[in-house]
Amino acid sequence: MEYVYAAMLLHKAGNKVDEGSVKKVLEAAGVKADDARIKALVAALEGVNIDEAIKTAAFAAPVAAAPAAPAGGEAKKKEEKKEEEKPSAEEAAAGLGALFG
Repeated sequence: MEYVYAAMLLHKAGNKVDEGSVKKVLEAAGVKADDARIKALVAALEGVNIDEAIKTAAFAAPVAAAPAAPAGGEAKKKEEKKEEEKPSAEEAAAGLGALFG
């Protein structure tokens, strides 16, 4: 996530988002920069209108709101919540790892 933040910071400051700049921002923040990840990020952002992507992302979150439950369904919801199994910390970490390649 630090890599994306570095790119957003550079863009907001009006600087070019390139490998050298991203690496400098990360190192200034105390992050050990991975050249392969930086290269992949810069390549992924090539040709992307960052301002437009931010506007689109800002409006995507509210659209995903869940519909309201009908009256009388509270007891059933509480019962269902008890039956749901929570994933172990190991499973959750494995799922997060997929986000970062």
